[in-house]
Order: sequence, then structure tokens, then C-alpha cells
Amino acid sequence: MNFEQARFNMIEQQIRPWEVLDQNVLDLLFSVRREEFVPAAMQQLAFADAEIPLGHGAVMLAPKIEAHLLQAVQVKKHESVLEIGAGSGYMAALLAAHAAHVTTVEIVPELADMARANLRRAEIDNVTVETANGAAGLPAKAPFDVIVISASVAAVPQELLAQLKVGGRLIAIVGEEPVMVAKLITREGEQAFRTDNLFETVTAPLTELAPAQKFSF
Repeated sequence: MNFEQARFNMIEQQIRPWEVLDQNVLDLLFSVRREEFVPAAMQQLAFADAEIPLGHGAVMLAPKIEAHLLQAVQVKKHESVLEIGAGSGYMAALLAAHAAHVTTVEIVPELADMARANLRRAEIDNVTVETANGAAGLPAKAPFDVIVISASVAAVPQELLAQLKVGGRLIAIVGEEPVMVAKLITREGEQAFRTDNLFETVTAPLTELAPAQKFSF
């Protein structure tokens, strides 16, 4: 498979037509090698317009969804980022390219290990992977400039909103099937939040908040 041609086609045929036009985001999608963050058996689908299952109920979001979230949240070089749901580590890698530091939280130990291995192989050194319940955030490291929830939630946990700096942004896919909306929430004051609805989509729920969570021992 010609990964470079597939990457080009993904950007030109999926992402640009979906109104992702920020050149910084497009350049990032060229430079961070998505195929190195998908399970080996799924590499042929690395650039497909589809979610990629990671096991344990988790998925990699479709490329155009990831790109749209990045464009909306506008991470800056001096900012600290908290990601909820590390998955394969790919979104953390994208965020890290524009951030001072990213802490990504994953409740499933096997996925946390996958993310660490992928980020290490990609030589990305400004990401910390924590194995914990991300629904509670990381109050010990708060506040954050940006919080990204890389899965859907029925409602944004108040614990996460409380961990945003004033001026900070939280982005999440909010709702339940069949209606979910990507929302950008900006903390404008200690008690003031502004919500912008971005687009409709449907994706798997955050494992920590899934209604029928299964435990394995």
C-alpha cells in the first residue's frame, strides 16, 4: 500500500471537503503518521473515512472528525492539554505538535500501554499517558488550557469543566444515539461558559461512562 498517496487522498478527498482548511492542521496530518497508530491488522484502513476499532469498546475517530476537532480547539504552543481517552495515542500525538505538554488519560491498561508504545516509537516526548478514570479528569494537574474528550459523553462531566482555566476550551461529542453534537465549550469566567455547536456525528461512548461497561480481570 502506498501510504503517502493514501494520506494525500485522505486530506484532499475527506478532510478539505469537510471544511477543515486550517493549514496548520492539514500540515500536521501529513507529518504525524496515522498508519503507525492503528493496530497492525488494520493498517490498510488507516486512511479510510471510518472509525477503527481498538478493542475494549474504544475506537479511533474518523480522520475528518479528528481534524475538525483540532481545527476548532486551536491549541497553542504554550498551552497544557488534557485528553480523556488515549486510545492508540494518535490524537495525543496530534495535540502534542501544537502544545507545550499533553496529558492523556486512559482507563483500559492495555490501551494505555498501546498509546505509550506508539508515542515512544514516534519519538513524541511531550505526552504523558496516565492509566486512570478520565471522567474525573486530573485535578492534581489542573487547571488546563484545553481539554479534549476523544469519545462521546451523554453530558460533559462538571469535574472536567472545573479543571479548565479561564479562557480555556473543552471539546467533546455530546449526546446519545442517534443524535450527538460536537461542542466547543469556552470558560469565559469563573462561573461563565459559552457553548458553540460545531457539527453532528455519532461515535462510541467514553468507556468510563458507557452504560453497559464490562470489566475484565
